[in-house]
Amino acid sequence: MPTPDKQLSAEQSRQIAETIREEIARRRISRQTLAEQAKLSLSTLEKVLGGRRPFTLATTVRLEQALGVSLRKGMDAQPAAAQVNGDIAPDGLGAYSRRAVMWLEGIYITLRPSFGDKEAIYAYRTEIAWDAAASVLAFREGERLDAAYTQFGEVAVPNQSGFIYLVTNRHGQHRLITVSRPTISGEMYGIITTLLAGRGSLLTPIAAPIAFLPVKSVPNPSVGRISSGDANYPVYREHLRRTIDEPFALFLSV
Repeated sequence: MPTPDKQLSAEQSRQIAETIREEIARRRISRQTLAEQAKLSLSTLEKVLGGRRPFTLATTVRLEQALGVSLRKGMDAQPAAAQVNGDIAPDGLGAYSRRAVMWLEGIYITLRPSFGDKEAIYAYRTEIAWDAAASVLAFREGERLDAAYTQFGEVAVPNQSGFIYLVTNRHGQHRLITVSRPTISGEMYGIITTLLAGRGSLLTPIAAPIAFLPVKSVPNPSVGRISSGDANYPVYREHLRRTIDEPFALFLSV
């Protein structure tokens, strides 16, 4: 059993640093933000990424928890939960095989109402792809205006309900998207349940309709906060209304 202060080899440290730099670039976050999330000093993070100090097991684990990815692929220190289980997802996600969910893989334009402007629509990209290291279908968001809130996580595809769940779990804090299986043209509709950030540290639970459109079905997709003057606004609004009108999801009031 390796000790938490065990130093990794130069090659292991180089591979981990490269993976972290890729994650930082992909998520468009700063090194300062990552250091805070991993509870490390910025100085420590800069030194290990720059190769001036080797990674320790403790530092690597903290960064794995902050990023939600395994940085020690193929190393003896890799926890059992992260070992590859063939091409079968864990039972808690539906025990699906990769072959059974390949049709879900792709890039989607994701739509929901803007939480800051009731007349606008918020649009961004979501990529769904197989994560061979964890043996699960995973999702990752991109091109969000609020890049600091970019989400990524695992996809559950149970046979029983016929719905698909995009689950984010960061240190016990969850965000859940529940959508229908794709229509004949590939769209998915449902509900997002998350927290609305208010002033200071105020957070409020919020739910809203959400739609996933295959990127190939939108000739010139717009992302960001989409107002009525945008060429895609009528199409985006129609898809969000479809979520409620068909209905793919119900919203009740008392």
